[in-house]
Amino acid sequence: MPNPKRKFSHQRTAKRRTHYTAILPEVTETKNVRGEPLARNHCASPDGYYKGRRLPGYKDKD
Repeated sequence: MPNPKRKFSHQRTAKRRTHYTAILPEVTETKNVRGEPLARNHCASPDGYYKGRRLPGYKDKD
């Protein structure tokens, strides 16, 4: 198999890596009064609420 004659230059590697960024997850205020004030988008809360409604299958912790 053919191999490259030399490695890529630092500049070429840096150009490719310019778009690697760390992004923070989107967070919104929750509609649930008793729960956490903020929640990640498209994720159910530990209490079992999603979009302000209780999901089936979650039970209260006693």
